[in-house]
Amino acid sequence: MVGVPDISAEWYLDVAGLGAGSPGVVRVVGAIATEAVVGVFAVVFVVLWWRARRGSAAGVARAVLAPVVTVLAYAASEVIKDLWQEDRPCRVFGEVATIVACPEFGDWSFPSNHATIAGAAAVAILWSSLPLGCLAFGAALLTAGSRVFVGVHYPHDVLAGLLIGAAIAAVLPLSARAVTPVIARLRAHPGGAVLLGRGPQGLPWDDAPTITLPRAQG
Repeated sequence: MVGVPDISAEWYLDVAGLGAGSPGVVRVVGAIATEAVVGVFAVVFVVLWWRARRGSAAGVARAVLAPVVTVLAYAASEVIKDLWQEDRPCRVFGEVATIVACPEFGDWSFPSNHATIAGAAAVAILWSSLPLGCLAFGAALLTAGSRVFVGVHYPHDVLAGLLIGAAIAAVLPLSARAVTPVIARLRAHPGGAVLLGRGPQGLPWDDAPTITLPRAQG
């Protein structure tokens, strides 16, 4: 097979064969999890945005740009796929059973879109939160491994995807630094404050006067 490392093909056969031969419940969980993990990253993005609204403008910029760089990583993966045009292993090894159906011809294998998204999301989340970023890295590795386990990617496809996604998301701090002044200006307006928060001083509806009760005597 031209362009496919022998060791990657061997590992694919071992891992995909293990997946296809696993118990039924494992196959079902694998088929669902390989798609669902991407949705988990989207939920984390929302959490980061919500938490950042009471923080600095720089923190909001990092949270807002996290899904943006992830989408850019996905777009880059699609471009590379069209240029590289590596056929899916489930078509090359037609006799190998897989957990999920093999994608149609023209849906190329290198790099893995899922792994690229996962790598970008993990690094982007890490820039905003170390604990969530560590969890995201674990989820990214599971996402990448699951693509081989269900039989639709070679190991080198998912490794390349993780690296491409991580490299693109690595520029997030520089982008956030450029966007921070814009975020700060938007926060000064009521509409912007609703979406981006007003920082540590709170939201517009948090400005109601407080009442101080007299201290009890004795």
